[in-house]
Amino acid sequence: MASKSLRRKLFLIISLLVIGSGVLISIMVTHRYSISLYQGALAQAENIAHSMALDAADKILINDLVALQKLIDDQRRSNSAISYIFIVRGDRILTHTFTDGVPAKLINANSPVDNEHGHLEKIISHRKERFLDVAWPIFSQKAGVLRLGYSEEPYHNRVTQLWLQMSGFTLLVLLFSLYACHLFIKRTIQPLSNLSNAVEKIDEDNLELSIDIKGYDEVGTLAASFHKMLNRIKEYTRRLQEYTERLETKNLELDRAHKQTRTSFTIAQEIGALLNLNHVAAYLIKKLQEIVTCTNMTLLICSSNHDSLMVFSDGGGSRSFDDRICAEEMRGLFSGEQRVAFLSKDQIHSKILPESFHASNRMALFPMFHEHQLLGGMLISCPDDCQCATKELDIINMIMEQTSGAVHRSLSQEEELRQLRSRIEQSAEFGGLIGKDAKMQVIYNLIKDVATTDATVLIQGESGTGKELVARAIHNKSLRNDRPFVVINCSAYPATLLESELFGHEKGAFTGATRQKKGRFELAGGGTIFLDEVGEIVPNAQIKLLRVLQNRKFERVGGEESLVVDARIIAATNRNLLEDVKKGQFREDLFYRLNVIPICLPSLRERRNDIPLLARHFLRRSAAEQDKDIRDFSTGAMRKLLDYAWPGNVRELENSIEHATVLVKGNRIEVADLPSALLEANGFVLMGESESGKTLKENEKQVLIEMLESCNWNKREAANRLGIGRSTLYVKLKKYQISKPTLH
Repeated sequence: MASKSLRRKLFLIISLLVIGSGVLISIMVTHRYSISLYQGALAQAENIAHSMALDAADKILINDLVALQKLIDDQRRSNSAISYIFIVRGDRILTHTFTDGVPAKLINANSPVDNEHGHLEKIISHRKERFLDVAWPIFSQKAGVLRLGYSEEPYHNRVTQLWLQMSGFTLLVLLFSLYACHLFIKRTIQPLSNLSNAVEKIDEDNLELSIDIKGYDEVGTLAASFHKMLNRIKEYTRRLQEYTERLETKNLELDRAHKQTRTSFTIAQEIGALLNLNHVAAYLIKKLQEIVTCTNMTLLICSSNHDSLMVFSDGGGSRSFDDRICAEEMRGLFSGEQRVAFLSKDQIHSKILPESFHASNRMALFPMFHEHQLLGGMLISCPDDCQCATKELDIINMIMEQTSGAVHRSLSQEEELRQLRSRIEQSAEFGGLIGKDAKMQVIYNLIKDVATTDATVLIQGESGTGKELVARAIHNKSLRNDRPFVVINCSAYPATLLESELFGHEKGAFTGATRQKKGRFELAGGGTIFLDEVGEIVPNAQIKLLRVLQNRKFERVGGEESLVVDARIIAATNRNLLEDVKKGQFREDLFYRLNVIPICLPSLRERRNDIPLLARHFLRRSAAEQDKDIRDFSTGAMRKLLDYAWPGNVRELENSIEHATVLVKGNRIEVADLPSALLEANGFVLMGESESGKTLKENEKQVLIEMLESCNWNKREAANRLGIGRSTLYVKLKKYQISKPTLH
């Protein structure tokens, strides 16, 4: 009866355990899988929105709405879960994927958290369709907001399918388990029942228990074990204390290993959310400094093609060496996939090591592999007697292994962005001119059209807009590009010398003419003559220049022989010649002779989208001249460049970048490195002092005085050299009360 009762209890308990655990496991698996699917949908929606915002920024900034529409259409076709996409800029919808227009209530249903991070909102349509709506800022909301609707229907379908599959599978497992339990209990309870009957025959006077069960090895072993157990109790008691002591030591080691594992997974999880390689490297160094006693460390990363090496130091600083030898030397420090290499200072290329490493002779280099390919390594500088790297060997290698994927992803993304930026900047260059603005594209096409002809070109625009560059581009793309390009600055010569400079003179033509001299027109010799500042030519020279343009002939000053001009004429001026013609300051017939093909260059403030391209172009050139490793501009510095009016146009921008390149201390241009005139114009005044002890205002005053003295107080020439307009120069002279010293 007892055995039957025990059999029922065991069968009932095991049945409940099997059924309960099966149902519980099914629910947990399904629930966790549904959560994982939902989180995956959230992450995918945000990643798609972030990626599209980056791709759409350039197209919005250059107002390429056709390419923008194609971008969102391609994205929607490539992912069936995307239900709609539209981009809002201010009160205007730039583009969308709706067939009947964007619903009005949907536009204000979601917005970004701030200028850098997006926001996700759950939205239900009037047809009860559920969407994950992502609002992501484009170029800090200056280019608008990207709205993307990600349908929850695929997620719900997969969860429902999983419920059905798990229910069927769980039912089959439960039926099989119950049948197996029934057989197991039947075979187990019978020998135990026999053992129970034998034990009931032993009374209190019979302390020497002797149980003899035959026929069932398991039960017989149980009976024999009962006898041996009594003899082993004392021995176990003695060993228990020793085991307890050893267990405490083991617990400490297990606790340490658990903390290390938890730390490595936490680092891997947090570093996975970082995209920028500098941020990833700085975070990894910071976390390792919290683990290892020696905090002097640097991260070495090889480029994907192993032709350059990037060195990231504590504090977020980075250096790049475009040297395949350095990268190969670093790779050669490892034989196979060893866990750590202990090196001396002489084993590493000297220019790779930061200055803080030069005082240490012993270093530990922990490799970082990605898919069995060496990605880089963490270099730790230790004193000769330090063993911290050896003690923390496991945790460091675990962290390097866990984070290698994130580092490789950030490296790949940075290289792709660098290549994309290089392609964009290359496509924005034309004959020495930099710019992607629509106005500049018109000028590029006009240069192509007129370059192959000999038509006279008049280039008009403010000072510093690049008129000479346009003239050189026309010459270089013309059929005369193998002949001289002669530049004549008409404002640089007084009226008495301009005619001689243009047409030459004979010996004895005037006082000081000791020999025959060829003029610029004669020296051009089938090339191109560029008349810069043609509006400054005096009336007498205008008459002779008109004759040259009409008859293609001229005589040297004091000469009688007519010489034939075989040169193309390109003129440039920053004046409004038509107004000068109306005022009688410039000959009308000469104006129309020069103005055959007019080219009007826009000022820099009229094409602000080109400022980043020009600034980075001048930064690379100035950094190379100064032999400095300067990567880019800070966000604040670029904002100052974009907000400034640039009265001196491109020339002023070039001089400002050169100014900042000389003063910068780090690897990027900060706001404080920009010229004081630019900062004051933007409402930003530096109150500190420079290293020399002078304020920036005092330095600017000194620069103005030195420039004027070097130009013999010629204000026009000084303004040209400084890259600013004459009006700006006069304002500064009045501001600093600078005047030409009087000779006594």
